[in-house]
Amino acid sequence: MLFFPELTLLGAGLILFVFSLGKPERNSTRKVALILSAVTLGGSLLSMGADGSLFYDSYRVNFFSQLFKTLIALATFIVLAFSDKGVGINKNILPEYYLFLFMSVLGLMMLVSSVELISIFVSLELSSFAVYLMVPMRKSGKNMGRQSEAGIKYLLYGVMATGFMLYGMSYIYGLTGSTHLTEILARISQMYDQPAAVVAILLVLTGFFYKLGLFPLHFWVPDVYEGASNETTAFIAAVPKLAAVALLIRFVSLVTPDGEVLTKALMVCAILSMFYGNLSALVQTDIKRLLGFSGISHAGFVLLGLLTFQITGFATAFYYIIGYSFMNLACFLVICTVAGDGQNIAIDDLTGLHKRAPLLALTLTIGLFALAGIPPFVGFTGKFMLLVGALNKGHLVLVILAAFNTAIAIYYYLSIVRVTFCTDDEQRETIIPGRLHSILCIALILIIAIMGIIPGKFIALTTSAVQTII
Repeated sequence: MLFFPELTLLGAGLILFVFSLGKPERNSTRKVALILSAVTLGGSLLSMGADGSLFYDSYRVNFFSQLFKTLIALATFIVLAFSDKGVGINKNILPEYYLFLFMSVLGLMMLVSSVELISIFVSLELSSFAVYLMVPMRKSGKNMGRQSEAGIKYLLYGVMATGFMLYGMSYIYGLTGSTHLTEILARISQMYDQPAAVVAILLVLTGFFYKLGLFPLHFWVPDVYEGASNETTAFIAAVPKLAAVALLIRFVSLVTPDGEVLTKALMVCAILSMFYGNLSALVQTDIKRLLGFSGISHAGFVLLGLLTFQITGFATAFYYIIGYSFMNLACFLVICTVAGDGQNIAIDDLTGLHKRAPLLALTLTIGLFALAGIPPFVGFTGKFMLLVGALNKGHLVLVILAAFNTAIAIYYYLSIVRVTFCTDDEQRETIIPGRLHSILCIALILIIAIMGIIPGKFIALTTSAVQTII
C-alpha cells in the first residue's frame, strides 16, 4: 500500500508501452489513457492513510505526500478529460505521448515522497525528461517549428538547472556528510554564517525554482507555454508545480529563520518574480504566453508563505498552490475547447465568447477573477492569507509590493474578461462543449468558489498535512 499509487502508474506505463508497439486507433488510445488516469486517482485515494518509509528511509510516505499524490493524480485526470480529443498531439505517436505523461506523473509522485538528495535528483529528472520529450510531440501546423524550439529550450535550461542543483548537493554533502534532508538541515542550520552553506542551499533550490518557474529560473516558461500543445501546456501549468511546492515546503520547513542571507535571497526572488511576471504579461496577445508570465508572478506569491517559516505559512502556501492549479485548469479547459484545431489562440479569438459558448465564457471568467485575486474566489482568499502571514512576520515592504502587483494583475486579467463579455462578432462560429467538458466546467467553478468562500476546512487539511513533516 505504501507504493500503491506509484505501482499503478508503472502498470499504466507498461500497458501504454504495449500500445505503442502496435497501431491502435486514436480514440481507443485516448480512452485507455483516461481510464488508466482514473485508476491512478483511485489508487492514490486508497493509499491516503498509508504511513511508513521505504528504501532505507530515503522515501517517506505520510499524509503530506499522499495528499499531494492525490492532487497530482486528480489534476492529471482533469487534463486528460478535457483534452480527450488530443487534437494538438501528433496522432502517429499518441501512445508514446501518454506513456511519457504517465512517467512524468510517476516522477512527480516520487518527488513528493523523497527525503534524500539522490532520490530527489532521480525523481526530478524522471519527471523532467518525460516532459522534455512531450513538448516537441505537437501536431504540425501554423505553430510548426515552435514546438522543437520550445523542447530544446526546455531541455537546455533544465540541464543547466540540474547542473546547479547537483553542484549544490555536492557542497551540502561535503559540509554535512549526509544526503538525508533531516540530518543535512539539522547540521547546516548551525552554519548559516558560512557563505558555503548559503550558496549550497541556494544552488539546490534552483532545481525546485526551475520546476515552479520562479525568478531567476523562469526563462523557459513563456516559450515552452507557447510552443507546446495546449494539452501539454495545461499539464505543465498545473501538475509539476504541485510537486515543486511540496518539495519546497519539505525543504524550507526544516530550515530555521536564523539564516538572514537566505531569507533575503528568497525575498528578492519573490519580489522580482512578481514584478517580472506581471509587467511582462501586460503586453502579451497570446493567451498561453500571458498565463505563463502570470504563473511566474504567482510563484512569487507562493514564496510569501514559505518566508514565514511557520506551519501556518506553509499550510497557506499549500492551499494557494492547490487553488492555483484549479484556476489554471479552468482557463486551459476553455483554451483547449475553443482551439478546436489544437492551435494557439490569441486573446482576440475570445471575442464574443459569452454568446458563442456561455458556459465556457463563465468558466474562463471565474478562473481569471480567481487568478486576479477578486473575491470570493480561492485566489482572493489565498492571497489575503499569504499577505496577512507575511505582515505578521514583519515583511511590510514585501506585502506592499505584493499588493501593488495584485493591482497590476487585475488589469490584464480583466482585459481578457472584457474581450470575452463586452465584444461581439457574428462571424465567429458557435462552440458547443461536450457533456464531459460541461461537467468539468461546472465542477471547476464550484471548486474555485467553495475553496474561496469556506477556506477553513481546506486550511485545516493542509495544516494537518504539513504537521506530519515537522
